[in-house]
Amino acid sequence: MATYKVTVATGDMVEAGTNNSISITLVGAYGESRQTTISFLFLPGKERSLSVHCGQDLGPIVLIRLHKWRLFLEDAWFCKDVRVAAPNGTLYRFPCYQWLEGVTTVEVREGSGKKLVDDKLQILKEHRHRELAARQEAYRWKNFAQGWPRCLNVDSIFELDSNIQFSRIRANNFTGFLIFQGASHFLSGFLLRRSSWNSLDEMRTIFSRTQGRDIVPEYVAKHWQEDDFFGSQFLTGNNPIIIHRCTTLPLNFPVTPEMVAGSLGGATDLGKELQEGRIFIVDYKVLEDIPTDTIYGRQQHIAAPLCLLHQGTDGLLRPIAIQLSQTPGPHSPIFLPSDDEWDWLLAKTWVRNADFYSHQLLTHLLRTHLFGEVFAIATLRHLPTCHPLFKLLMPHFHFTLHINTLARSVLINQGGLIDKRGLEQVTYTSLCLPDDIRHRGMSHVPNYYYRDDGMSLWEAIESFVTGIVTFYYDGDAAVSGDTELQAWVMDIFTNGFLGRTSSGIPSSLQTVVELIKFLTMVMFTCSAQHAAVNNGQYDLGAFVPNAPSSMRHPPPSEKGRAFLQHFLDTIPEVATTANILVALILLSSQLKDRRLLGQYPEEWFTEAEPRRLIRAFQGRLEEIRDRIEERNQQAELRYNYLNPLETENSISI
Repeated sequence: MATYKVTVATGDMVEAGTNNSISITLVGAYGESRQTTISFLFLPGKERSLSVHCGQDLGPIVLIRLHKWRLFLEDAWFCKDVRVAAPNGTLYRFPCYQWLEGVTTVEVREGSGKKLVDDKLQILKEHRHRELAARQEAYRWKNFAQGWPRCLNVDSIFELDSNIQFSRIRANNFTGFLIFQGASHFLSGFLLRRSSWNSLDEMRTIFSRTQGRDIVPEYVAKHWQEDDFFGSQFLTGNNPIIIHRCTTLPLNFPVTPEMVAGSLGGATDLGKELQEGRIFIVDYKVLEDIPTDTIYGRQQHIAAPLCLLHQGTDGLLRPIAIQLSQTPGPHSPIFLPSDDEWDWLLAKTWVRNADFYSHQLLTHLLRTHLFGEVFAIATLRHLPTCHPLFKLLMPHFHFTLHINTLARSVLINQGGLIDKRGLEQVTYTSLCLPDDIRHRGMSHVPNYYYRDDGMSLWEAIESFVTGIVTFYYDGDAAVSGDTELQAWVMDIFTNGFLGRTSSGIPSSLQTVVELIKFLTMVMFTCSAQHAAVNNGQYDLGAFVPNAPSSMRHPPPSEKGRAFLQHFLDTIPEVATTANILVALILLSSQLKDRRLLGQYPEEWFTEAEPRRLIRAFQGRLEEIRDRIEERNQQAELRYNYLNPLETENSISI
């Protein structure tokens, strides 16, 4: 007679418990137990213990089956984990972390990370195959729009599996927040006003109503007209990946030395500054000829500007020339700081509008949300729960499929701006921060805190990934021979990057080094990169002239025609501003049930070494946090968007 001591833990969410019948079957290398009832009542956050008696030793316990049965009413149950103590004292852990709904049987593998080649028992190979077959049926691809990465084949959040939906506390927090913000702006009258703002000062009244969130918007409202602040946002703003060092002027941007001589100072000239690497460019060519929509029946407008910036002797970046189209000529003048105040200010505002589009649709939506979804779906389709890379990656997809499905339902225009031009700009180099910084020539620009903090996080993630990979893969042959891994990366290449070899995205991974880099890119994209381009949206966008979401007049075709009222009539009207602000403050908010980078409440790894690596990763993140907070104490305007205390594990908002 062999007796096994079994402990079953229920999740701690309020709704996690059940009054349905739960029973268990133990499966060992030498046989399996009879189905044994655990209980008819499971309370949230509590454990149930029982003894399972077997006629013989089952050998190593490799699998358990949890059976849920109901007599009358359905009551879903969330199983956290199961622990089994064998007669010889060996403890087996079975991480579950999933909902059991209806009358069902769920099989859970023992928690050690196992690649396909590691499974010797036929029962484990068959379980692996069944799990992936079921997942590939449940998580199918679909085309949402031509030229976009493919997405999950569902039409609403109600079609999502319970295990990837928002938790109840987060869903309630999300909905309540939207209702509160919308009602606040409605009752204030902002959502009803379809007229222009009366003055620049009046625009500050809309964000001053958001208690505790107005410090940075007030700073922006005070400094938005300054060239120094305009330039700084390409380094520490919401879109810090678009600026490049410029060594040769584009042929379609005919800036002459005489035009910028006053901005550069008498001791130098444009040729010298280009040669010495102090000229930078931002080019929004991707927006050229993009169709625009109407708001409240009025046609909106968009430009595809080029902006030249200079790094002064004080290290600060300042704009020195702006052209509002890709085609130079008499109707596309080059605006300069020496122009009339409103001409120059309006030109900079057109750049900020282009940056809003570029940021929202390419930097934020495409490069984080849509690719994050691709990584998540491919992981679910090709890596079984016992695979070490599933255990590593799944925490970084927490709530991503829910938020993206919700966005497609209510926010994203299916015929919108992301077409093949946007996707064609994405390269493997641009997704890997160290390579991207070198490629854009931005390695030594001062005050580039996105680069500095981002590199610290990239290196911390890379070190963690290196430890995990080298623990489970003993060499390059183990990587190239992992057929599940190869199917995973091919799925990403095919459905995320549409098979574009020109992107440089690998379609296979042959070495340990290649695998480490790819995994680091995935985890960085889903955590730090999203935080960098998401968390400051309200801070820098609440004062509408700094990040106008639309423009109601076409870009100027000549100088000398701009004035205050024209400016007010060009940027968004009051109601549009209010609508945008509801979205921006939600996107920048810290909702309940969030998980910060390095926090792994679901203990997928059961071996000692991966758990040690997690602790080391967490310690390194604490060091990064301390450095950032020490720097911010001296700063007039803090850059905190990559502080680990502000960086979530996943794209969840």
